[in-house]
Amino acid sequence: MARHLTHELRNLLDRGRDRQLRLAVTGLSRAGKTAFLTSLVNQLRHAGIDARLDLLKSAREERLLGAQRISQPDLGIPRFPYDEAIAALESTPPRWPEPTRGISELRLQLRYKTRRARGLLGDTATLTLDLIDYPGEWLLDLPLLEHDFLSWSESQLRRTGPERRQHAEAWRAALDRHRPDEEVDESRLAELAEHYAASLRSAREAGFSHLQPGRFLLPGDLQGAPVLQFFPLPGVGESDRQTLEALPAGSLYQTLKKRFRFYQQHVVKPFYREHFRRFDRQIVLVDVLGALNAGPERFEDLSDALATLMRSFDYGKRSLMNRLFSPRIDRLAIAATKADHVTPDQHANLVALLESLLAEPIKDLRYADVPVRAFSLASIRATETREIESDGKRQPALRGHGLDGEPVLIYPGDVPDRLPENAFWQRQGFDFTAFRPAPCRSQALPHIRMDAALEWLMGDKLR
Repeated sequence: MARHLTHELRNLLDRGRDRQLRLAVTGLSRAGKTAFLTSLVNQLRHAGIDARLDLLKSAREERLLGAQRISQPDLGIPRFPYDEAIAALESTPPRWPEPTRGISELRLQLRYKTRRARGLLGDTATLTLDLIDYPGEWLLDLPLLEHDFLSWSESQLRRTGPERRQHAEAWRAALDRHRPDEEVDESRLAELAEHYAASLRSAREAGFSHLQPGRFLLPGDLQGAPVLQFFPLPGVGESDRQTLEALPAGSLYQTLKKRFRFYQQHVVKPFYREHFRRFDRQIVLVDVLGALNAGPERFEDLSDALATLMRSFDYGKRSLMNRLFSPRIDRLAIAATKADHVTPDQHANLVALLESLLAEPIKDLRYADVPVRAFSLASIRATETREIESDGKRQPALRGHGLDGEPVLIYPGDVPDRLPENAFWQRQGFDFTAFRPAPCRSQALPHIRMDAALEWLMGDKLR
């Protein structure tokens, strides 16, 4: 207890002196969270040696001396598996690191030279950087707090389009044999809940993003627990409320309602209270190219998911009192990942498309005077830019290796600079190739604009 209080007091003092920064990294499945965090740690560890960080001012001015991993304060949270990720990238053949399945942390201590007047170097200072990795799917659960079970059921079933409904056919067929007023059989309820979770997993594999509850996809230590054994009820609505509320406690409706309420109170709220509200800065990673590959219904679904995710943040500029006792996210980055999967001439379009996807949330943030910036980046660059001849003209192309190891030299195609309309989808589809990582041996990982993202997220702390 005394040791815990000492840690908390030290953290409070560091926050007061602006010597501690808690950076949260999130994104939906396949957005590249593990690759981003691995690259971030790797770049800072190699600062001043062989990392290319020209857009990070402290590195460009040769004031950033490097970083070391140190013990994290919360021993109850898994440590981000940096060593395992590097081992995967350095294996033969190289492979992408395994994605993390829940929340994890890693603490770095950065050493740098401060700046004096007229650019002279000052004293050596340190910044404690806490990196928090957590699934964006968990953020999609926060809007559940705005619902009761009946209104949530209606909202889920109202949102499903024709392609999405195909993934729920087995669950719907199994559920059709049951009534809201029937007495619950626990084993049968667990089977129905697994059917529903399987429909969410199937939809995710098909490219859908706006899936609730998020813990059904990444259950962590709740795997198999009754709190994850509920689902929406089709065919009931607000007009049925009085009849449904009068059903006995052991009925299917009342049991689902009770578990939904428990999930709200004991899963969703604690995550927000214990973790989310402690973040200082945030980067949201988005796999825009994957959504384009998946087609119009999935692309629209990603847009809805991102809008929901962005509503979850508690943004605002922080006074000293806020910084000490009620930290709030005061700077945000949104990043379209896998920029190395398109040619450099398409990077501006990738950013423009990302900003179009998040147009309304960005307007709200800027109206509130909250700094937000969009990037396109590749955390770990897997391709090289080349030129090929097509129709007698030279055009940029990408060279790399596909996931099967075969050499690839292609022009991957254009990225639209705005949200595609229906006519656009009918004219053109997308097929952006996935690449495996390039061989890497004990050196700074190649990247695209990681240094720009670092400057935005923490550059002001390294002055």
